[in-house]
Amino acid sequence: MKNIIKRYITGLTGCLALVLCLTVSSCSDTLNSAPDGKIALNDVFNDNEMTAAYLNTCYTYIPAEGAQWYFCMRGPVVWCDEAWDTDAEAEGWLTSGQLYNGSASAVTHPAYEWSSMNNGDHWNRNWTAIRKCTYFLTHIDGATVTSEANRSRWKAEAHLLRAYYYSELLRWLGCSLPIERELYSLDYDFSIVKRSSYYEVAQFILEDCDAALSSPELPWRITTDAEGYRFTKAVAEAIKSRMSVYMASPLYNQGQNCWEEAYQVNKTALANLKAQGYELYNRINYPATWGDPEAFFPNDYAALFNEYFCNNMAFGASPVDRETLYQNQYDQIGVWNLDGVGAQDGYKSGTCPSQELVDCFETTDGQPILNPARPYLDEVTHLQPNFNPANTLYDEQDPYANRDPRFYASIYYNGSKRKADWRFEETTGSVENYPADRGFRVRIIATWDGEPQTGIHPTSRKATRTGYFERKFLHPFSGMDAYYIFGAHHKSFRLGEVILNYAEAAAEANHLDEARAAVNEIRSRVGMPNLPAGLSKDELVLRIRNERRVELAMEGHRYFDVRRWNTPDGNLEKTDRWINAMWITRNDDGSYTYKRGPVSRERLCWTQKFMWLPIPMNEVNILKSLTGEDWQNPGW
Repeated sequence: MKNIIKRYITGLTGCLALVLCLTVSSCSDTLNSAPDGKIALNDVFNDNEMTAAYLNTCYTYIPAEGAQWYFCMRGPVVWCDEAWDTDAEAEGWLTSGQLYNGSASAVTHPAYEWSSMNNGDHWNRNWTAIRKCTYFLTHIDGATVTSEANRSRWKAEAHLLRAYYYSELLRWLGCSLPIERELYSLDYDFSIVKRSSYYEVAQFILEDCDAALSSPELPWRITTDAEGYRFTKAVAEAIKSRMSVYMASPLYNQGQNCWEEAYQVNKTALANLKAQGYELYNRINYPATWGDPEAFFPNDYAALFNEYFCNNMAFGASPVDRETLYQNQYDQIGVWNLDGVGAQDGYKSGTCPSQELVDCFETTDGQPILNPARPYLDEVTHLQPNFNPANTLYDEQDPYANRDPRFYASIYYNGSKRKADWRFEETTGSVENYPADRGFRVRIIATWDGEPQTGIHPTSRKATRTGYFERKFLHPFSGMDAYYIFGAHHKSFRLGEVILNYAEAAAEANHLDEARAAVNEIRSRVGMPNLPAGLSKDELVLRIRNERRVELAMEGHRYFDVRRWNTPDGNLEKTDRWINAMWITRNDDGSYTYKRGPVSRERLCWTQKFMWLPIPMNEVNILKSLTGEDWQNPGW
């Protein structure tokens, strides 16, 4: 049914194209045409099944996210200070390589140019989806629908989908936008299209979410596979939580203090979600795998955290996973051989966590490794860490001992172990592992400079660029044959994020005790000590920001966080210009010497204009001809 219903209007300026097409078509042409099997769009709403099918098409623009960016990489994760993409050197003409080289413009921006699985083409894709949702909302009240309960639910879903697509536009482009509450008519005067402020658009998003929440027919949870991936009231609360924090952030608040409003929205959202049975994933449910000693987790907390990200949520009334609020419908294929330890299959490693990310994981006593207020004495190059003098557990020459369990769940580091199908024989250069045949076996992940399989290297695609490999989304034993296991679907919204949104808004609004309690809930799930009492507001905000970086690592949030915490006249020099690695030397006695150093080169995607994506130039030109205004984001 989805293929029957065609959409020819794309982007905000599509209305004008439709008007021009209707102008040049004569009435006689229409009357003289033979039936061609197509269905008029208005006729769709005279049929219950086609009305439902039209709503289904509104879901088709949701991005896959995760590791499904072109070419099988993590997009915003490797475009900020979290990680480096190994394709940037091996395939420098792809997205990451172009961005690192500063080769981006409003005409050919790689985030638009290399679109995959709805990841990319943000302007046209989201505007097309918004218009479809608005069209549905315009017609649903008069549509032929056999169940009033369905009418109510479908209407709620359309409101919520429109809110989601608007939130994506705000996240990526961060600019004032028109609010399409009603459809533009064919004779609309586009010269008077009004752009609303970021705050006003955010309020419209909250309004659409509230409209969805008001429907008694929209469920809080999907309980059958047949309805999998439909939006729920939980998604409405998650969007409200996220966007209220975004609109209050320095980059977008236009000098207004909106933190109390964000705090109230998040407090209500979190309370409602918990009242409906949502909770943090808090126990190991698959001990045969994640409790296996050869999964090589140092404790149950690390195993628990990794287990959560390696499994899909189930659709049921009493699911094992009560934390995920929405997972998208796309399989995350190729995680083990395209975004893991590249040597395992000999192809590529993809996402290599940065030294900056590794520095954020505290020691087990709850002490930060670095000074939270100024982690690096050289704030741009990050080569001089400003160590926290209160931390007595961290050793620069034994840097991976005694760390937050989430570190072991998320990152493979020098000396860690993995049991999997290794598709090569070991050579004498791999001294920790030689001799060994190819096959299913335990291997030490040695990342020192010169190790021929998993060692750090500036250009090899299968190597690590940083001295680290991603583990967070990687099944403990995945590989070829019996263990060819897809990555779990991307968790677009989860309760952990909502709790951290609430903590941030509460701290910024001076509800410090509530903020600290929320962060401690996140920390206690993995056995980390509570934050110390008596932190000042500024100190608490810094700890909350670091907690986001650790808890949400490589999930795609950091790219947006470093921007929204910035100011409109700022840039990304202190976070994104230089990305560091741990360059390790193996000594003759088998010990290692650890030294920080840049991955390979300066990134050129740190200047002010990279705070936002550009509006595509062809769209800017059309909009300027219609409205007389330049809609382009600064610097593009």
